[in-house]
Amino acid sequence: MNTDNSPGTDPAVAPLFPIGGDDLARLRERLARDARDNDLLDIAYRTVESPIGPLLLAATSRGLLRVAFEREDFDTVLGELADRVSPRILSERDRLDDAARQLDDYFGGRRTTFDLPLDDSLSDGFRKVVRHYLPRIAYGRTATYKQVAASVGNPNAVRAVGSACATNPLPVVVPCHRVVRSDGGLGGYLGGLAAKTALLELEGAA
Repeated sequence: MNTDNSPGTDPAVAPLFPIGGDDLARLRERLARDARDNDLLDIAYRTVESPIGPLLLAATSRGLLRVAFEREDFDTVLGELADRVSPRILSERDRLDDAARQLDDYFGGRRTTFDLPLDDSLSDGFRKVVRHYLPRIAYGRTATYKQVAASVGNPNAVRAVGSACATNPLPVVVPCHRVVRSDGGLGGYLGGLAAKTALLELEGAA
């Protein structure tokens, strides 16, 4: 009779082997591909490094949906996307490769505009109007909240323009950082004033 109760000798107990980082990454990529191929993936996400800190990118089949700063807490952002758009979210690199490349080119000074399909599901009403206007503010230039309000046909809506910029779901790509106060102050920014200053300095607008 066998009295050795070690897991290695008991056929009823399967040995456990740790999964290495590379194996885990490959498993995640396979799960993402399977989910995408079977139309089970609504939102893909990944993180990228940048001079203003890590950024979370999220996209649907329609286009880039969200760019988030680390200070927003990535888990919180993903939870909000699950609630507002779809809970079928998975880390997946391929769908966001082009966005990651264009952001890298922008931060490297090799790109002044973005050419990406955007999903504006997180924008509506006047905020959507403002956000559609923002890319018209040229690289290296700024506009005041008052000027933006006038440009979108509602010169009295300065506070609403500020709110649209402060809650912009696609910062950097949709350049709300180019909107400043009439007195020369920076105004608020979702990524913090240091990030806004860095972006304006990168573009030669500060």
